[in-house]
Amino acid sequence: MLDKEITKNTLINHLLEKHPETTEILMAYGLHCVGCQFSEFDTIEDGAMIHGMNDEEIQMMIKDLNKTINAKGKKINKKK
Repeated sequence: MLDKEITKNTLINHLLEKHPETTEILMAYGLHCVGCQFSEFDTIEDGAMIHGMNDEEIQMMIKDLNKTINAKGKKINKKK
């Protein structure tokens, strides 16, 4: 599903299924996509643009999403 870095082309529902810890970040940026019927079809960029975000804000959000996912991966590796 999502084994690589998150991009603006990542489907929102795939992101949330694989990385539920990203919900807080999406919500903080104004994307209340959890449970939204369109999250199955919309990419991160689609959802962000629908909610009035510009390219710079989208890139900052994607950076925050990847940072959160990478931090989770590091915590899991430390436990092994």
